[in-house]
Amino acid sequence: MEAFNYSVKSWWWCCLLGFCILFASAASFPVPETLVAEGETHYHEFVVQATPVKRLCKTHTKITVNGQFPGPTLEVRNGDTLVVKVVNRARYNVTIHWHGVRQLRTAWADGPSFITQCPIQPGGSYTYRFTIEGQEGTLWWHAHSSWLRATVYGALVIKPRAGTSYPFATPKREFPILLGEWWTSNPIDVINQALRAGAAPNVSDAFTINGQPGDLYNCSRKDTVIFPVNSGETNLLRIINSAMNQELFFTIANHRLTVVGIDASYTKQLATSVIMLGPGQTTDILITTNQPAGRYYMAARAYATAPNVPFDNTTTTAILEYQSIPCPATKSRSKSKSKSKCTSSQPVFPFIPAYNDTQTVTAFTTSLRSPANIRAKVPTKVDVSLFFTVGLGLNPCNPGRTCQGPNGTNFTASMNNVSFVLPSTLSVLQAFYRGVNGVFTTNFPPFPPTQFDYTGNVSRALWTPTRGTETYRLKFGSTVQLVLQGTNIFAAENHPIHLHGHDFFILAEGFGNYNPRTDPAKFNFVDPPLRNTVGVPVGGWAVIRFVADNPGAWLMHCHFDSHLTWGLAMVFLVDNGVGELETLEPPPADLPRC
Repeated sequence: MEAFNYSVKSWWWCCLLGFCILFASAASFPVPETLVAEGETHYHEFVVQATPVKRLCKTHTKITVNGQFPGPTLEVRNGDTLVVKVVNRARYNVTIHWHGVRQLRTAWADGPSFITQCPIQPGGSYTYRFTIEGQEGTLWWHAHSSWLRATVYGALVIKPRAGTSYPFATPKREFPILLGEWWTSNPIDVINQALRAGAAPNVSDAFTINGQPGDLYNCSRKDTVIFPVNSGETNLLRIINSAMNQELFFTIANHRLTVVGIDASYTKQLATSVIMLGPGQTTDILITTNQPAGRYYMAARAYATAPNVPFDNTTTTAILEYQSIPCPATKSRSKSKSKSKCTSSQPVFPFIPAYNDTQTVTAFTTSLRSPANIRAKVPTKVDVSLFFTVGLGLNPCNPGRTCQGPNGTNFTASMNNVSFVLPSTLSVLQAFYRGVNGVFTTNFPPFPPTQFDYTGNVSRALWTPTRGTETYRLKFGSTVQLVLQGTNIFAAENHPIHLHGHDFFILAEGFGNYNPRTDPAKFNFVDPPLRNTVGVPVGGWAVIRFVADNPGAWLMHCHFDSHLTWGLAMVFLVDNGVGELETLEPPPADLPRC
């Protein structure tokens, strides 16, 4: 009996010891996503409609979502699913792009007009269905047809999965901050007039923060956006550059900005006094309210790099307001004007870099780093090596009403001397999925057809690109390294290049012509930033690397909408892989028809 008891006790202790060892081993590995609670499904309806909007002293009819400008902020968690029915009650065709969302196997929901879908025609509707997988931070949504995104856009906030937290101290408050541009004229008319004239479009009449120009503009003081804070707290600001054609500096008077995320990817914390965002980019920053109680301006204005090209040189503002001041405007606004005798103090104004301060921009962008324990590691083996020139050009034309550019030319733009043309009868993805010929070719050149001094004095013979709907095909799972080389054709400029359906590592950037012999020594394989939109430096280059692990048709383009309109774009076609999890889902039944 004693021997039996001893055996039972030994067996019990061995099982307990084994369980402890197993538990300790499991604790050292991340919990598989299949064991994490399933995400929620969020249902929304977006009604695209004409809405009276008053800015800069006058009321204008603008295209909005649900009558809001900017549109509604959507808040989800990593792992959640979004189902958004878009109803088009406007007089224009429209699509919605979920900027930066990977759209794994759901390319039909990506949104760029005539790339992944035909547009939603007036009176029609389409329901976007997709799941946020492995992404946390700040993204956004916007129209991706003509210039409708001037007023059709909003924030997409992705919080950590339930039961998990940020990789930094939980902030007291969170504020989405959308930087935009405002045209008094109809933005569709602005670009159409520019296309007829063959020239650059008129610059915006104002910049905006959350849709408001701020108190430096006429008739805008009383509507200036105010962000209420308390002393001694840390807040998270989700900055989005939703401007059409302008890179922007952003800063807050007397407050240090700590960058913790970019394009829905966490970063190592970076302290700075100013950030710069290209259109399409997002930056999450922490600020600690450690200054004397008062009112402090947030401000944004242009970073402009193209010489002799007009730009909006105004400044948009909002106010960071400590609630402990004697008369906070956020409280006095809620009282009737007759009872309120409050007079708010003048906010402190920040230092903002000069419009052409490339040195400050370079110092900022090259200091961004990924944390070592976040997301995938940099792929070291390259399967496909590409070199794309990006820049402007001129097309010769017969002078007249539709040809009013310089010396009988129209502005154009291209990658590798190909100016992209949207199809009109079927989207690229539909033709790719069905095997329909005649919609696109797969002849996009992997290298420039002609090598030249890209950032030097470029011969006029190289200023005119060819036109075509050309794509480049990739095998599923292939690792792509892409050199993006800016050119000095007509004007060198910083180009924000956005890739749909994928994030990429920025290995390096520099000025002048990329040197394949010496510049690879500058590559960062340890902690390069992970983004979906990269600023190719003015008169310079950037090298990105990504894995083509998402089947479908994926647009890559300059996020200056004027440059996209002129053809600065191309499409990657990614084949299906093996099995269901590497295969594009079938098209939804309500996919719009052309």
